[in-house]
Amino acid sequence: MHRSGEGVSVNSRVAAGWFRKAAEQGHASAQLNLGLMYYNGEGVPEDDSAAARWFRKAADQGDTDAQFSLGLMYRRGEGVPEDDSAAARWFRKAAEQGLASAQFSLGLMYRNGEGVLEDFVQAYAWFNVAGAQGHVNAREAKDDLRRQMTASQVEKAQALSRELV
Repeated sequence: MHRSGEGVSVNSRVAAGWFRKAAEQGHASAQLNLGLMYYNGEGVPEDDSAAARWFRKAADQGDTDAQFSLGLMYRRGEGVPEDDSAAARWFRKAAEQGLASAQFSLGLMYRNGEGVLEDFVQAYAWFNVAGAQGHVNAREAKDDLRRQMTASQVEKAQALSRELV
């Protein structure tokens, strides 16, 4: 409530304190929010390492937003060593739970062969699934990729897309 000013004045420092109490008790949503506060320097000093630690705690509990955020941090080398393989693993965890932004990001990893072997069929399938959820960039990426694929590859990718949903 202090973070958004619902019924109380906005106070990020107080909000961070309450999120910390809940996060230390294992609440995944509080861990995610505290990670975001450290990442953005909101109510606490900006600290990518602390953000990554809190994201990992929430991600290990299955929080898709934390999994995606941790994937981004590994992709960029923020607070953790840059590691495309780790980024792809975290994106996959969130993608398999239906997070469109993670599905798109995983598709990019497959398209570019970053952290995974280049695989246009996998890339197309993940773009297709993300696009079906309304991810505009995924639709465009799928259409661009299709021009580089054979008809057989597109057919395999479409079949894989159906398995992924």
